[in-house]
Amino acid sequence: MTGLKGFQKKYLRGLAHDLRPIVQIGREGVTDNVIRAIDEGLLRHELIKVKFVDFKERDLKGEMADAFTVRTGSELVGMIGHTAILYRRQADPEKRRIAVPARE
Repeated sequence: MTGLKGFQKKYLRGLAHDLRPIVQIGREGVTDNVIRAIDEGLLRHELIKVKFVDFKERDLKGEMADAFTVRTGSELVGMIGHTAILYRRQADPEKRRIAVPARE
């Protein structure tokens, strides 16, 4: 995935404001089931929130977020508190729900 620019991430964070987390990361951490759930969520919605339930350390959450962005081909749009916001553009143009602005 190509890197999103700052204004694009800001736009996506605004869209994610009213979303509820669809995946929760518990004490098991990043498992294959978590990756599968994130991948399915991104396939359906393009933009999702992931909640860290048992992890409160900022560095650990960042490492975990990096792990699942790499494994799902998504991009971390933002980390707000214990919630990560992920975006992956839908491959099928007919199924795309989000039009990320190309310019500010």
